[in-house]
Amino acid sequence: MKTIITIQHTQSVHHTNGMVGSWTDWDLSELGIKQAEKIGEKIKTELAGRNFVMYSSDLKRAKQTAENVGKFLEIDPILRKELRERNLGKCCGKSVQWLRENIEQQEKTIDDRLFSDAESRRDEWNRLKPFFDEIMSNDEENIIIVSHGDLLSVFNAMFAGLEVESLNNCEMFGLSGGVSYMFENNDGKRFIKKISDMSYIG
Repeated sequence: MKTIITIQHTQSVHHTNGMVGSWTDWDLSELGIKQAEKIGEKIKTELAGRNFVMYSSDLKRAKQTAENVGKFLEIDPILRKELRERNLGKCCGKSVQWLRENIEQQEKTIDDRLFSDAESRRDEWNRLKPFFDEIMSNDEENIIIVSHGDLLSVFNAMFAGLEVESLNNCEMFGLSGGVSYMFENNDGKRFIKKISDMSYIG
C-alpha cells in the first residue's frame, strides 16, 4: 500500500502582481504562508501516528509551502528540481501581459512550445517521469509532494496510468492550495480519493 498526498503551492506573490510564475523564483505572499500553515494543521490531524517523507520543488513558493506544512508534521522537505513548474523560457521574469503579446507559438499539442527556449508538455512529462518511477517503485509507503499546477496536472495523468498523448485531449488541473489524496493498493491498482480539495486552506 502506498499513499501519496500532493499539495499545490499556496498563494504566491506572482498570483497578485500580474507576473509570470514558471521558473521565476517568487516567494509566498503573507496569505500564502497562512494557507500553508492551515494545510499543515489539518494534515497533522489526519495523519496522526503515520510517518511521511516529503518531496518539494526547489522553487521558493513550493519550498516555503512545504516548510510551513512540514513544521506541523516535524519533517523537512527533500528538494527536487524535477518537481519545478514548467519552464516557459524567455517570458520568465516578464508579466503575463508581455507573455500574451509576445507568444511565438500557440500550444495546440503537447509538442508545441510558447517560446523557442520553453519546455513543451512532453518535455515536462519526460522531466518528471524518472522521479515518478522512483517513488512508485521504492519502499516509501507515505509520500507528500509539494509542487505547481502545471506539473501536478502531468503527475495526475501519470498516476492515472494515462499516456503523455492524453494531455492533447484532457487535463486534471487543480488550484493553488489544493490537496489531493492518492493510493496504490498491494495489487498495484491506483485510486484518486480527492483531487485539489480546497477545504484545507479554508
